[in-house]
Amino acid sequence: MSVIAEIIDTLENKVGKLFFKIKTLEKNNQDITLELRNAAVLLQTQSTEIESLKTQLETLKIANTLLGSDENKRDTKLKINSIIREIDYCIAQLSD
Repeated sequence: MSVIAEIIDTLENKVGKLFFKIKTLEKNNQDITLELRNAAVLLQTQSTEIESLKTQLETLKIANTLLGSDENKRDTKLKINSIIREIDYCIAQLSD
């Protein structure tokens, strides 16, 4: 009987260790999932900020050219022509 009792004790001990390991892994999984969510939110925020900064850069280039800089003169002319085409299209739509 003592051999069976020892086997049962050993088995209980191993099962207890497995349960502890499962709980530890579940906690780690939750932590990693939370970290992943935070990283995704940060990535989205940074992407939005990058797009905003690109827009600001484009606006500053145009403003700089309008102030007399020769660096981005071609881009500014293209942008102005694009805006004029959009305005013409809107006027055409309104007159129909």
